[in-house]
Amino acid sequence: MTVREIENFSISQIDRSGQCFRMKKLAGGSYAVTAADRYVQVFQEGEKVSFSCTEQEYDEFWRQYFDLDRDYGVYLAQIDPQDEYLSRAARRGSGIRILRQDLWEMIVTFLISQQNTITRIRRCVQNICEKYGEKCFTAEGISYYAFPKPQALADASEEELRACNLGYRSKYVLRTAQSIVSGEVSLDAVRAMTYEEARAELLKLYGIGEKVSACICLFALHSLEAFPVDTHIRQALENHYPNGFPHERYSGVQGVMQQYIFYQELFPEV
Repeated sequence: MTVREIENFSISQIDRSGQCFRMKKLAGGSYAVTAADRYVQVFQEGEKVSFSCTEQEYDEFWRQYFDLDRDYGVYLAQIDPQDEYLSRAARRGSGIRILRQDLWEMIVTFLISQQNTITRIRRCVQNICEKYGEKCFTAEGISYYAFPKPQALADASEEELRACNLGYRSKYVLRTAQSIVSGEVSLDAVRAMTYEEARAELLKLYGIGEKVSACICLFALHSLEAFPVDTHIRQALENHYPNGFPHERYSGVQGVMQQYIFYQELFPEV
């Protein structure tokens, strides 16, 4: 067990923020988090956060995954106090952090996310993990599934992926996996690119458009300048920023502000 005092961190807000679909709230209030081939349970009481892992695993993986070396108070302090909407959104979602997730996992996850609900996305991701991912066990004997490797999904058929409830997105996942396996697009190369370069490269993958490429860059490559615009964000921009979002003021951290806005739009009364 590893315990830390962490400001501006809320595992429940992160779970609902729409950037990760392999978190699950457990009985007793803790959260099970599966990322790539790792698993941890997180329990929070105020700023005291407990991680069911060794100090070594926390330092090697989870501290970076949750972006815990970054002071999000700095981002909150940047918000224009005259911007009542963003100030309110940031107060409501002040515990959200931009996760540093696996690039391949985010590519597949956000292909699946298109025209989909969060509940359904979670189920689809769980289905492909259980069918194509490796079964793993924690030291305590808890079983979980690693995210499928590109080869495993490239070897599947479109019909088999449809059986995982992916629907028309099956062809996106299959052809994208095949593109990665063939070397048409290199994940290592994408990781080394600038934001604009990475977006352009990701757009080569079948089924990935402007919004999805921005989501992947934000949640996998930690490109905080990314500002994905979906239906919820577009609605917020129309209602609160008719002259456009002030990107210049938040240059380099627009993605953090986007998450505050997204959370506010999804859970205005939470």
